[in-house]
Amino acid sequence: MGKGCMKAIKYFLFLFNVLFFLFGALIMGFGLWVLLDNESFMVILQESSTVLKIASYILIGVGGLSMLMGFLGCLGAIYEIRCLLGLYFTCLLLILIGQVAAGVLIYFQKDLLNKEMSDIVTQILSNYPGKNSTTEQAWDYIQRTMECCGWSGQMDWHGNAVVVNSSQLLFPCSCQNASLVEGDSSSDSGFCEARALHWPVYDRGCNSSVESWLFANVGVILGVCLGVAVIELLGMILSIGLCKSIHTEDYTKVPKY
Repeated sequence: MGKGCMKAIKYFLFLFNVLFFLFGALIMGFGLWVLLDNESFMVILQESSTVLKIASYILIGVGGLSMLMGFLGCLGAIYEIRCLLGLYFTCLLLILIGQVAAGVLIYFQKDLLNKEMSDIVTQILSNYPGKNSTTEQAWDYIQRTMECCGWSGQMDWHGNAVVVNSSQLLFPCSCQNASLVEGDSSSDSGFCEARALHWPVYDRGCNSSVESWLFANVGVILGVCLGVAVIELLGMILSIGLCKSIHTEDYTKVPKY
């Protein structure tokens, strides 16, 4: 391989690893968001599902590993260190295999995941006391913004202790369909009193709303996954190409601190 081609590969690989370092930082940031966010659907799962907490820690770990790999890849490319390039190639290969395995597992376990989600939300609705805890605020936000009620439908709320034991006709205020009510809503959280037996709420459950969002954004999700896989394959090709072109290593190039 000519010196010009080798130099081009070296700097392409360096640039790639800078992007990979930033990509790792994004993954770590996403993991931290899943773990710490308290204003979205994630908080509903955090308090009931240990799987999501474990997944968030895995994301943080993968993000940190990706940042480390990006740094080692930059070092190996600039100073032409074969052992670092080989280690970088091996780690990328393992990450790619892990991503494919995770995608296959999620696809074949989607029914089980949907059932677990349904059980989690049912438990939250049954224990909802209308006191504006973090979980309740998140669920109220979801029902308002997605214009849905319950997980499968409004009947999910009929098992709530406050609704069952109250002498009034109560319904969750965040489910209220403004088009069915005259005047402005008095509250967007907790419980409201119904004026008739039929609740003025959205008919659609949040399950179908979440599925609709996923189907609407499936192209973006698949595009991101495919883009990540292509980037990883490109990094593997560049690293193995540069590694094979290096016949002798000059460790005197590496700065000593």
